Amino acid sequence: MQKDLIPFLSAEQILFIPQGIVMCFYGIAGLFISFYLWCTICWNVGSGYNKFDKQKGIFSIFRWGFPGKNRRIFIQFLIKDIQAIRMEVQEGFLARRVLYIKIKGQPDIPLSRIEEYFTLREMEDKAAELARFLKVSIEGI
Repeated sequence: MQKDLIPFLSAEQILFIPQGIVMCFYGIAGLFISFYLWCTICWNVGSGYNKFDKQKGIFSIFRWGFPGKNRRIFIQFLIKDIQAIRMEVQEGFLARRVLYIKIKGQPDIPLSRIEEYFTLREMEDKAAELARFLKVSIEGI
């Protein structure tokens, strides 16, 4: 067969790399990715809580991060600075349902995980309960 199968690439320019070397590379890459994922699971990265203290007028967010100087992420805002609760819904094969809180002068802060709400009704109920408690509006319905 003297003809090139790919018109813009000559068969003489393609480098031969043994299959064992390529598979070894993919195996090592897979080990690193699995190690990263297992560490994320064991360290519980991203978990935490949201605390609304009406008596003190403070909204607190606590999240666990990766080990190091920023392992504990603790942020506080004034409840009076909260403008609204925003719902983001993307339907389809990989449905995405997230609750955000809008704070004056800050980017929107996610309050829930992507996979936390199984139904739209469940998400709406949680947003309505939170909006009633904070006396703010709901956006994105």
